Amino acid sequence: MDFPENARRTERTAPRKSLVERAAAIFDSTARAPEAPRADNGAAAAPAAPSPAHAPAAQPIPPTAPAAPVSPTAPPRPSPAVEPAGKRTTRKQIELNFSRLREKGFVVPGDRSTTAEEIRLIKRPLLRQAFADGRRVNGNSHLIMVTSARPSEGKTFMAVNLALSMALEKDITVLLIDADVAQPAIPGVLSFESDRGLLDLLVDPTLDMSDVMIRTNLDNLSILPAGRDTPNANELLASSKMEALVKDIAERYPDRVIIFDTPPVLVRTETSVLASHVGQVAFVIEAEQTNESAVKESLELLNGCSNIGLILNKLRSSYGTERFGQYYGRYKR
Repeated sequence: MDFPENARRTERTAPRKSLVERAAAIFDSTARAPEAPRADNGAAAAPAAPSPAHAPAAQPIPPTAPAAPVSPTAPPRPSPAVEPAGKRTTRKQIELNFSRLREKGFVVPGDRSTTAEEIRLIKRPLLRQAFADGRRVNGNSHLIMVTSARPSEGKTFMAVNLALSMALEKDITVLLIDADVAQPAIPGVLSFESDRGLLDLLVDPTLDMSDVMIRTNLDNLSILPAGRDTPNANELLASSKMEALVKDIAERYPDRVIIFDTPPVLVRTETSVLASHVGQVAFVIEAEQTNESAVKESLELLNGCSNIGLILNKLRSSYGTERFGQYYGRYKR
């Protein structure tokens, strides 16, 4: 390229700059110049040549000049974990107050009271009937219904105590179901609030057991409350839906003891229907209060179950104290 005469003269007369000074001048002019467009290969395009009248002498770019640092691209944020479709979890857990339960006469961890020992004596034959060598004996022998002839004989007290005591076994898990939908007592006994439960499962086919079951701080014990009141609630217990639900529970939890707290036999007719779906009945009799005719009539209504155990409750000892439960043997027709 031909330079004007004055430019050549300037080049000859100007003192030669050092390599560092020339590199600094180049970087200084680059910093003030607008960002050059980039070529397709990602390298910066060469700046446009200045006008010949004002262009300084061409200077080579030092080979040691470092490239401008490129800001690293931030890594993409991970997508939030998505729960697999169809997976359900138990949504509620309650804390049982063991101190308060002990004061009310219920079995709690580490309990060595007379009541705890009596409940142990009652649960042993029930567990032997339900399991043998760790295996289920009959198709539904792990389904146990607890009932009585009339109200206030202690059936709920016995059902809760059996559930607590069995759950303290190392290899036994228990599901306690409040099937006394007209007078549900388990939430009051265990001091917790409940909403959905058994009745909701019977009227809403979209619900799953895990949606309404309640876990407790006693690891081996879960509870299924009675649920929200609904028209014809008692009739639902005697319906084919209840039969199908009991069958589903039995098949879903073959290694778990299922305890049903049901209405008194002489008060609600659906109790006798439910007896035909379970494997065992624990029939509670209040000592010195329930007459023989009421017991016989109730046992006849429970003829759908052939395995009935009698429990004598509130028995006065020779010392004048009240005993809460005594296994009285199997009823034989």
